[in-house]
Amino acid sequence: MTSPTTAHPGDARASLEALRTEIGKAVVGQDPAVTGLVVALLCRGHVLLEGVPGVAKTLLVRALAASLELDTKRVQFTPDLMPSDVTGSLVYDARTAEFSFQPGPVFTHLLLADEINRTPPKTQAALLEAMEERQVTVDGTPRPLPDPFLVAATQNPVEYEGTYPLPEAQLDRFLLKLTVPLPSREHEIDVLTRHAAGFDPRDLGSAGVRPVAGAADLQAARAAVAKTTVSPEITAYVVDLCRATRESPSLSLGVSPRGATALLATSRAWAWLTGRDYVIPDDVKALALPTLRHRVQLRPEAEMEGVTADSVINAILAHVPVPR
Repeated sequence: MTSPTTAHPGDARASLEALRTEIGKAVVGQDPAVTGLVVALLCRGHVLLEGVPGVAKTLLVRALAASLELDTKRVQFTPDLMPSDVTGSLVYDARTAEFSFQPGPVFTHLLLADEINRTPPKTQAALLEAMEERQVTVDGTPRPLPDPFLVAATQNPVEYEGTYPLPEAQLDRFLLKLTVPLPSREHEIDVLTRHAAGFDPRDLGSAGVRPVAGAADLQAARAAVAKTTVSPEITAYVVDLCRATRESPSLSLGVSPRGATALLATSRAWAWLTGRDYVIPDDVKALALPTLRHRVQLRPEAEMEGVTADSVINAILAHVPVPR
């Protein structure tokens, strides 16, 4: 692995492309979700993966972790999970008669928050400071988290039993919300064929998944993304899209300026990944749904009519003039 001082942007792009290949050794037919995870790494953002049980949400994040030379930890969110179980707590040491801090699993590079919406809001909120400030405060003392730091959370659709909807403030902390759909017939046949040939999702090493990128590659890639050119026309296009959500009759809550900033960031990352050093409107369109769908709120009457956040955003994309 190259050192932080010698990592080259071209090598970094190749390493991140290799990430997608490695994850594909374990997960079939979820290319948009794989791409979203790579974009989040480039943007220092967090990802929410939503899908019914059994569509490889957890396997997807585990495969990402196995493809990176970074520390990773997993938390299974349950109704009885306490905030201190995530962030850590002060523990009394009888030998020294003092309290010492015992770090929680959040002190890692990649945190897999499994089924995050199965735990009550109080514990969900324990991640807020970590995700936004990249630190944890216990007993008044702030403790910085490692860099890079990414939360990859999975959740079941909110209509499933035993789930607690994430509050808007926490949803807004996720850079992307990626839907993980049921596989197509061909992809499902591929999944079963792999299992019949001996694939074990608990042993990714046997599937050939190996680390292909590390912190140096991420550092070089992020520096290159920061140099990706954004024209004034593209900036105005992003703003117009987000302002249109605030004026939509189907939405009670539109995209905030933070959401507009997120869309600009993900568009730059996608442009760089595809080999360009400038952003075009297609980059913005490609990332609009995963970046914005969780930042809007439908009016009850629109929801009853079967309108979805994705359909509203798609209509806005079709309506707002695209810069030439």
